[in-house]
Amino acid sequence: MTDTEPEAIPGPGGGGAIRVLVVDDDFMVARVHRAFVGRVEPFRVVGVAGTGEEALAAVAALRPDLVLLDLYLPDVFGLDVIPRLRAAGHDCDVMVVSAAREADAVRGAVRHGVVDYLLKPFEFDDLRVRLERYAAERGRLLGTVVRSQADVDRALAKAAPAAPALPKGMSVETAELVGRTLRETDGTLSASECAALTGVSRVSARRYLEYFHTVGAADVSLRYGAAGRPERRYRFRGAVTGGLALPPAARP
Repeated sequence: MTDTEPEAIPGPGGGGAIRVLVVDDDFMVARVHRAFVGRVEPFRVVGVAGTGEEALAAVAALRPDLVLLDLYLPDVFGLDVIPRLRAAGHDCDVMVVSAAREADAVRGAVRHGVVDYLLKPFEFDDLRVRLERYAAERGRLLGTVVRSQADVDRALAKAAPAAPALPKGMSVETAELVGRTLRETDGTLSASECAALTGVSRVSARRYLEYFHTVGAADVSLRYGAAGRPERRYRFRGAVTGGLALPPAARP
């Protein structure tokens, strides 16, 4: 079901409002996201859709400026909605808001030109920061005057999609430390070895190493001993599209 409130929202580009469509198949989650967006100026929610097909219809009817798009929809994978929007001539921006942590999903989102990628669950301030950043960049891009190649380069740099933030509870500083240690290791590294080298706890080392594996910056292999569970060992893989491989400079 699509919920709209057209009487309160000016048309595209009118009144300075940034029109937002929230797409999520969980009614309660969509309700929370809608409330979050409503607390950030100049954003206005013009509708809510629960499936990919509803999202396509809502974009055609409501002409939002920005779509907050979940990926786990009941009828189609969320990323498959984006090329269908473009084929239909819609130029709205898309911000992925999803629990999808798979590297393929993240790389696919970057290839489709999403403006940001926010992992669920998140707090209001996590979304607020991204919406405010989007509003600022959108304003600059709308006012861009191209006089030279330098103007084009600056516009493209500002329009580059942002990489996903680190999961909640993880710090950029520790990610840089663990990532640098992983990259500088000759061969593979276990969580215990990483903890000894960095000074963080084994549990924390394992969490950060698993994060690098999730985003495609590290490979994992198993080493079997004489008894007990196999040891997970990590090897630095390299940069990932969208700036996800944090070492040597973390980019949340």
